[in-house]
Amino acid sequence: MPDGTVEAKKGRKFNQVLEGARKVFLCDGFEGTSVDDIARAACVSKATLYSYFPDKRFLFMHVAKNECCKLADNVIDNIATNAPVRDILSDIAIQMVEFITSDFGKRIFRICVGEGDRFPELAREFYESGPKMVRDQLVVIFAKAIERGELVIEDQELAADQFHELCKADLFTRIVFNMQDEFTDAERQRIAQGAVDMFMARYGVKTAALA
Repeated sequence: MPDGTVEAKKGRKFNQVLEGARKVFLCDGFEGTSVDDIARAACVSKATLYSYFPDKRFLFMHVAKNECCKLADNVIDNIATNAPVRDILSDIAIQMVEFITSDFGKRIFRICVGEGDRFPELAREFYESGPKMVRDQLVVIFAKAIERGELVIEDQELAADQFHELCKADLFTRIVFNMQDEFTDAERQRIAQGAVDMFMARYGVKTAALA
């Protein structure tokens, strides 16, 4: 079976296959999706599909990786690195919460957990292509904010992990235990803002009170 590190063969219909697979996986999940379904959705033959991706699991890993890379790229591309760190973290927090609560984000997590024992590379690929990239970018942001005197952090990698966990508070538990599947903008904003407030309370530099 292909390892998660193997690169798929690229070709003229590669993106067409990837988008078709994304739609079907999102609708039917990993177990409920067949190669025939993906080929129909992508408007390609099974032979064409197999020329790019040797099996369904390998194809799912690439779909998941593509979606996670989009999230990481969004975080990197859409932040004003010279803005106050609270504003930067607020932007990142809402993007993270929106991804966690999105249909695809929920499916990726459930599939990676469900298939984790049999196919550990699924979970590794998910982590390396999404959460780890965002974590690494947070460390860079923290370092710059420390230089500007906005944050005081000794263990920046731990702080990045803590920020990620704060962005999962409450909503993620409800998703995992199937207590709630849909979330309002107000609920997402509450978690994102709470994450930033808590993080800044711990690591933000306190300004002296005016006399």
